[in-house]
Amino acid sequence: MLVALAQSNERGQVCYQELVDLISSKRSSSFKRAIANGQRALPRDGLLDEPGLGVYKRFVRYVAYEILPREVDRHWYFYRHRSCPPPVFMASVTLAQIIVFLCYGARLNKWVLQTYHPEYMKSPLVYHPGHRARAWRFLTYMFMHVGLEQLGFNALLQLMIGVPLEMVHGLLRISLLYLAGVLAGSLTVSITDMRAPVVGGSGGVYALCSAHLANVVMNWAGMRCPYKLLRMVLALVCMSSEVGRAVWLRFSPPLPASGPQPSFMAHLAGAVVGVSMGLTILRSYEERLRDQCGWWVVLLAYGTFLLFAIFWNIFAYDLLGAHIPPPP
Repeated sequence: MLVALAQSNERGQVCYQELVDLISSKRSSSFKRAIANGQRALPRDGLLDEPGLGVYKRFVRYVAYEILPREVDRHWYFYRHRSCPPPVFMASVTLAQIIVFLCYGARLNKWVLQTYHPEYMKSPLVYHPGHRARAWRFLTYMFMHVGLEQLGFNALLQLMIGVPLEMVHGLLRISLLYLAGVLAGSLTVSITDMRAPVVGGSGGVYALCSAHLANVVMNWAGMRCPYKLLRMVLALVCMSSEVGRAVWLRFSPPLPASGPQPSFMAHLAGAVVGVSMGLTILRSYEERLRDQCGWWVVLLAYGTFLLFAIFWNIFAYDLLGAHIPPPP
């Protein structure tokens, strides 16, 4: 690696910062250019030809090919990956959602379409427009779900996509992306569908999925995951079907309800966060986000949206005379 850095420099030298970046596993732009020029001494065989791997290392190799678009990045990740710390964020969120669902299912004796039960909306976790002053609800609604079908869909995607993403990009980046999608989902609903409550972690799930799918499309030629076109089509069909189901429940509830049903806008807001912020994060493997201009542009746009949404929730409901359902 040092030889590749030196050969990419006109004077054959390696500066101190490049050495620090290399040792700390944060590759600089010059180092990446050296790799792109083919001047780095790495094994020529692909990871698929690596013999004698255990079960866990084969899973790490599978994750490398699922997430990373360049062979050199796959090698880098495969050889420096450590099992500690494990990807605890997505697993913990999924486990907490399952526990909360089981508790409310047993309490209400209802496992499908729980939002139609009159006691469901009294939960302190659900976002309801009448409880906007309780700011924690803008995030905690992700632990509540409409029913078994929504929980199963979200949990499956969180484990199949979220865990590999966390293994490659780390807890901090993936938790930031997931929570940004969740927060953007509830705030978008408070602006565009002012009478509706919100439940489910779909904002965060769609942020992860949209970011990953956009990254696959942007690096289509380099992605080596099998049946990628078929899997892309299936993922888009499943995500679109979930949005369609949410729209149907919002505007054509199959059962009598005491108030508006949860909004579908959180799905769309999460997808927007994934394509913008998420794509910036996933395309910056082993690079510091603070060193990239695009990251600051995305962060500024998201911060502007947050400020607008906060002022909207404080003033717009009274100014517009919005008729919101009474809080449970």
